[in-house]
Amino acid sequence: MERTVTEDRPGIRIRTEVKAQEPRPAGQAAAGVDISIGSFNLAYGDNQVLHDVSMEIEAGRVTAFIGPSGCGKSTLLRCFNRMNDLIDNVRMWGDLQVKGLEINAGTTDVIEVRRRVGMVFQKSNPFPKSIYENVVYGLRIAGINDKATLDEACERSLRGAALWDEVKDRLNESGLGLSGGQMQRVCIARAIAVEPEIILMDEPCSALDPIATLKIEELIYELKQKYTIVIVTHNLQQAARVSDRTAFFWLGRLVEFGPTADTFTRPQDKLTEDYITGRFG
Repeated sequence: MERTVTEDRPGIRIRTEVKAQEPRPAGQAAAGVDISIGSFNLAYGDNQVLHDVSMEIEAGRVTAFIGPSGCGKSTLLRCFNRMNDLIDNVRMWGDLQVKGLEINAGTTDVIEVRRRVGMVFQKSNPFPKSIYENVVYGLRIAGINDKATLDEACERSLRGAALWDEVKDRLNESGLGLSGGQMQRVCIARAIAVEPEIILMDEPCSALDPIATLKIEELIYELKQKYTIVIVTHNLQQAARVSDRTAFFWLGRLVEFGPTADTFTRPQDKLTEDYITGRFG
């Protein structure tokens, strides 16, 4: 399916051919595809912010969403675990399947969705609790209180977040006393403690220094061995370093989606080329 999109910027008129994938029938996601999106739209009241987005996000890969501020990247990301349900007057239509489940169906269990699809936010948000309680919080909410089970999950998750050796003797100290990079890794440990299948990251390094950012990027590389990861980032160098596939968004539309190396070295769309070479953004 091919669409022509015409947009105006000051002094420039853009005509973009957007090649979108046909939506699959509900429950028929392709093998190896964790998130399938077909002609998906979202509006806040009368303000439509996502327009006919179609793409398939592969299992076991890191997929990066790039584009200027306000282009719909984070809005789409939040659709994958129903975070937009928390916003008044939101409307969605089109097909959105996660692990073959129609995510917006009335019968879909939102709590189960959020267990299977973990999220790490732009600003690290540890709770005012101990490091231990931060990590096992999701398990306690699920009714798990067996100490041996929680201890195992805490260590496993902190090791998975490459933080165990740094905090193993401080588990009863407040998570708020850690450095910015450590707090973000505690949040990642909290996300993986409930054993999700997909991890969403909304600009996880934007508030971190270069050393902490490097640790998070190394962690993303390790985590993709077990999880499908979708990351929103304004840092093009970061997208190039950590992702397998990159999607470029412009004014709520998916302009280009493909292997990261191709996106950055052989972009198919002039608009993509202009953005990654710094002509705008």
